[in-house]
Amino acid sequence: MTRRYAVSGRPRLEPRKQPRQARAELTRQRILRAAARVFAEYGYAAGTTNRIAERARVSIGSLYQYYPNKDAILAELMTGHLQAGMARSRRDQAEEPPGDIEAIMRVLVRAAIENHLDDPQLLRVMIEQAPRTPDLVKKVHEYHNADVAHAQTLLRGHPDVRVGDVDLAARIIVTTIELVVHQLTATHDLVGQPIDLARFEDELVAMFTRYLTAAPPAVAPAGDMGH
Repeated sequence: MTRRYAVSGRPRLEPRKQPRQARAELTRQRILRAAARVFAEYGYAAGTTNRIAERARVSIGSLYQYYPNKDAILAELMTGHLQAGMARSRRDQAEEPPGDIEAIMRVLVRAAIENHLDDPQLLRVMIEQAPRTPDLVKKVHEYHNADVAHAQTLLRGHPDVRVGDVDLAARIIVTTIELVVHQLTATHDLVGQPIDLARFEDELVAMFTRYLTAAPPAVAPAGDMGH
């Protein structure tokens, strides 16, 4: 599939137009839903705009009225995935947090897992192939920083938290959740080892709970070299 390029020579990644009428918006949504199915079924290389248009039951010309190439379609799918995750995070943050650390960690871990259950094949395509546009990178950082700030708020001053640097601990936990959940939910089908999601959740929760509540290592007295 030939990529449509902007004047700068780089692939154009923005939608060609934003629908102003309900019918046009429905067409755009059909294209996005079709693209999600095509990318999940065929992968990115074979997920051509012709296949997407056929699945969406629109002409290839109609598809190009909305998106200049499949990179732009994938970028919009990735944006939608991020926005859904941010919306879930905001709903969780608006609720009264649980009292104990294990329950707090479970809320954070479960939210990340549930945000990645829809289609592992599509998720893998988005992670591996989505173009890193400035707008997309900005959204990723905003999502990450909002989650870190929320975790810091939950952990600061909590009587059971015993780590020395709570703000750093929050960053470690949020980053680890993002990386581990992304990796395992997107690739477990490749190695033929389905994940027991309940056990996966329990193991992550236990790991973070032990990390946060374990007694800090004893500091050896000055001059004590272990003799």
